[in-house]
Amino acid sequence: MSQAFVREGDDLSLSDITPTLNALIQFLTRDNNGIRVYEKKSYADEKGKMVHVMSNGFSYLKDDAGRWKVL
Repeated sequence: MSQAFVREGDDLSLSDITPTLNALIQFLTRDNNGIRVYEKKSYADEKGKMVHVMSNGFSYLKDDAGRWKVL
């Protein structure tokens, strides 16, 4: 694919974004064609890590290295 058709920022993956909730929301909203994604609830899993349930139907948490991942 020609680089002319790749928008700036499209090459970011979930693990590349800053490990903050605001960065996750911005990334997911951009990935959702601009339709706002928000946190529906959060809870601690059995290992004590915070799980964020988002309005896009997926749950996210940070791994041991501080990168976001999908449950």
